[in-house]
Amino acid sequence: MENRNLQDAKRIVVKVGTSSLIRANGKINLQAIDELCYTLSGLVNEDKEVVLVSSGAVGVGLANMGLVQRPKQIPEQQALAAIGQSQLMTIYQQRFAMYSQKTSQILLTHDVLTYPESRENVLNTFNELLKWKVIPVVNENDTVAVDEMDHQTSFGDNDWLSAVVASGIDADLLIVLSDIDGLFDKNPKKYADANLISEVTEINEKITGAAGGTGSRFGTGGMATKIKAMDRMINEGRKAVLANGKRPSIIFEILNGKQIGTLFHKK
Repeated sequence: MENRNLQDAKRIVVKVGTSSLIRANGKINLQAIDELCYTLSGLVNEDKEVVLVSSGAVGVGLANMGLVQRPKQIPEQQALAAIGQSQLMTIYQQRFAMYSQKTSQILLTHDVLTYPESRENVLNTFNELLKWKVIPVVNENDTVAVDEMDHQTSFGDNDWLSAVVASGIDADLLIVLSDIDGLFDKNPKKYADANLISEVTEINEKITGAAGGTGSRFGTGGMATKIKAMDRMINEGRKAVLANGKRPSIIFEILNGKQIGTLFHKK
């Protein structure tokens, strides 16, 4: 078993899914957001460099507009993202300010990190913010991100975005907080005898099978998208943890070596 003490991780990317930010009734989970902001501010006080990749713009937009169901039309989804993103950042700024923590917003599209000049510019911005102990709050720029024939602007999901960001800024650790306790050998919502896999050193057919393929919807983005992100982390020699985001302060326990969630790392 790999030594679970991750305290040496200096530069950390934390990805939080919509399920951790929005309650089942569609209301914003202010308690979870407050705990997340408290935890990440605490990490910065320990001289960690922290980036937050946050989903939730559309979910917050839905709550703001009093809608129950996510619309199927792209323009409507993008309009909700525009409404929700500004409100989400306002909530983050208020909560982080309670802990005297400065924040910034970085909205990305795929092409920004593909073209060398814009990639260098945005990575320089990340590095400067982290040097100033500012937490960048990152999301996909949903209002403009689309996939066209020869011009890809969409990352597809924030699991992959978090892995791309972790790679770009040379992070030591990626922590993905979702609505599931980690990677199981089968879907725990269907099978009572499903077992948590505590450690993964390579993404093989057995692991992708456990993830349930692309049709699995364990979390908001699906387990398959998380496995794709973890595969990138392993191949680059970085560590990553997939854990339940219901109580964001478990990040402290994860860093202190407690066996929570699934640890992904190169053997």
